[in-house]
Amino acid sequence: MATRSRRPDRRQEPLSRERIVEAAVELLDSVGESGLTFRALADRLATGPGAIYWHIAGKAELLTAATDAVVAAAVRPAEPGGAPGDGVRTVALGLFDAVEEHPWLAAQLAAQLSRSPWGTVAPRIFESIGREVRALGVPEAGWFTATSALMHYILGSAGQNAANTASAAAPGAGMERAEFLDAVSTAWEGLDPDAYPFTRAVAEQVRGHDDREQFLDGIALVLAGIVALHPPVAQPAVTVVR
Repeated sequence: MATRSRRPDRRQEPLSRERIVEAAVELLDSVGESGLTFRALADRLATGPGAIYWHIAGKAELLTAATDAVVAAAVRPAEPGGAPGDGVRTVALGLFDAVEEHPWLAAQLAAQLSRSPWGTVAPRIFESIGREVRALGVPEAGWFTATSALMHYILGSAGQNAANTASAAAPGAGMERAEFLDAVSTAWEGLDPDAYPFTRAVAEQVRGHDDREQFLDGIALVLAGIVALHPPVAQPAVTVVR
């Protein structure tokens, strides 16, 4: 006797925007933006596409919400009582690791920051970094420039690192990270010494370097420049009333 294939059991908890966004992040991580469809999302959530549309108007809104959710988890503040600059490093590494963990994130961040900087993503990142810049004692006149410099360095470096990782892991590349860096270093060493003397001189440093350490060294350089150009102002004393 013929039997009908059973549909996946619907989950008992009510569908919510949070569940939809969580499932969208999982789909983006596994199949990328091209695989994120409302049909695939409905299958994952064991519901109908119409139920998802009740919470999310379309794919653009879904991508924004997924990006914002990942960023919100990444930019948690540092523990209080740390050394000056620890807060900046904590936010920076959170974003760096998030871009590394979610291959789709770098492209979405670039799109969000260029197309809709008035949305939720850009202000969330800027606020997280800006609070740490303010905590350094940077005068208010330097807040925007200092925060912008850090934001561009963090996202640019994280995006380039993610692109390098994806390039090395692409089908047909057949390279581990060490092999990829060795190939770059070897190519630079073979450049014309008259046209590229500096690049040839640092080619060996490319081979085997640690991306996170290099990233944090860059943060240190930017922070040193910020403090040199915008010396911290003394914080007002707190009067304790007894």
